[in-house]
Amino acid sequence: MTISTRRVRAIFNKELRDFRRNRSLAIGMAVVPVIFCVQPLVTVLALNSGASGSLSHEHVLLYMLGIPALVPSFVAAYSVVGERSQGTLEPVLTTPVRREELLLGKALAALIPSIVVAYAVFGLFIACVELLAHPGVAAALIRPPDLLAQLIFTPLLAAWSIWMAVLISTRSSDVRVAQQLAALVSLPTVAVTTLISLNVIKASLATAVVAAAALIVLDVLGWRAASATFDRERLIAGTGRRATERSGPRRRVLAGRGRMNLG
Repeated sequence: MTISTRRVRAIFNKELRDFRRNRSLAIGMAVVPVIFCVQPLVTVLALNSGASGSLSHEHVLLYMLGIPALVPSFVAAYSVVGERSQGTLEPVLTTPVRREELLLGKALAALIPSIVVAYAVFGLFIACVELLAHPGVAAALIRPPDLLAQLIFTPLLAAWSIWMAVLISTRSSDVRVAQQLAALVSLPTVAVTTLISLNVIKASLATAVVAAAALIVLDVLGWRAASATFDRERLIAGTGRRATERSGPRRRVLAGRGRMNLG
């Protein structure tokens, strides 16, 4: 199977335009990072130098991995069901774009902004800690292994969240339900990253390698599962049926007016 980068790029650009016009998606992508950033930042800034010893045995920065685990779910869950509800999906499905290209373009449109947001918030968090926290606290908190983990696992977690959200979006008929289910599916990942950050689950090089390999496999399987469940004919039929249902009341009103004029 060959993937056309031109068609993927066209879908990608179209999705970005749609996202920019949707304020609810922008609000969702802004609220989640604030939740994951403000509370730990306030806690860290309140610590004194005596807390540096305990921080050296924890991985507080890994708590920020909850951002790429949750933020993309709101965007990706909208990708299919949102277009179905607006009636804009059928014209796209009637084009020669393959389903793998369509889903890949939609996934990239959710992945890249999510990664940018996650890295930007993480960088802002690090800058605030360096500038405002006690020097001993900043040195104990900011360690190269945790920075590397953030760099590597952000796209892997975001990709997994996106494919699960796309899978839900293709099978849902309501945008809010799809977004709620996608967020629910992402919660176990958030729970694991939180437990690691609190040192409940011991972080090690072996754990990181196994987790990264597992996420790569899951990302590939997620793409294939989303592609397998993407039924073009069912989606076109469903879109057409809803359009008919929406136009039904209007047609009855027009028919009634016609009878009145004839009378």
